[in-house]
Amino acid sequence: MVDHADALADRVWRRYDRKQRLIRYAVLLATVLVIYWAVRDIDIFWPWVWDAPNQISRLGARMWPPDPSRLAAIVNALLETVHIATLATALTIFIALPVSYIAAQNTTPNRACLWLGRFILVASRSVNTIIWALLFVAIFGPGVLAGILAIMFRSVGFIGKLMGEAIEEIDRRPVEAMEATGASKAKVIAYAIVPQVMPAFFAIVILRWDINIRESTVLGLVGAGGIGVILQGAIDTFAWPTVATILIAIVVLVLIGEAITSLLRGKVL
Repeated sequence: MVDHADALADRVWRRYDRKQRLIRYAVLLATVLVIYWAVRDIDIFWPWVWDAPNQISRLGARMWPPDPSRLAAIVNALLETVHIATLATALTIFIALPVSYIAAQNTTPNRACLWLGRFILVASRSVNTIIWALLFVAIFGPGVLAGILAIMFRSVGFIGKLMGEAIEEIDRRPVEAMEATGASKAKVIAYAIVPQVMPAFFAIVILRWDINIRESTVLGLVGAGGIGVILQGAIDTFAWPTVATILIAIVVLVLIGEAITSLLRGKVL
């Protein structure tokens, strides 16, 4: 009986063998050490961290109640923010679609175009929107134009990458059938590729428009237009009740954008 019990114990199922468990423990230990190293090197002033709840409470008291006296200006700035996001998204389409076409392995004309398209997508996604905004503010000066261009340059990488992946996942049979009949490249794109990626295209553009609304709210902090301009001015003058009103307005705008996005994506998908 004892030998039989020992045999059953040896056959107990374990998800990982001894070597796999040791590797997992080693990875976990390395992760903890890296996190400790990072926290130690960023030189956090811990007394400020422990005092943060008190500071948050005091700031909240200064912000309450919100001040609606500048509501008209805030609404106008919100509309400007929406215009920035909408125009930037529309302009992005004209750049992102050709780039996604040459960045997809099954439609790119050659290897040079493939790597050029991927370089554009990586460069766009590697630079944060605020950095693009600072660059264009330095070139064109403060204003809405810098904000539109910043959002557009950032969005090219997002839309282009997702559209390129959608193109790579198309069914090749319609393409091959049209090519076998001697159809031109333009007709192959229009009748074999575009119909297959249109649902993904609309879903991606709607999603990016929603993201752009969120990103447009902070552009004014660097002088690129939108609600951020009023927000920065209120913070600089310690007008905390006005800051509270602006933050509430931003939250409402984002919620409205989320609702519109969900509705449109439901219609498309």
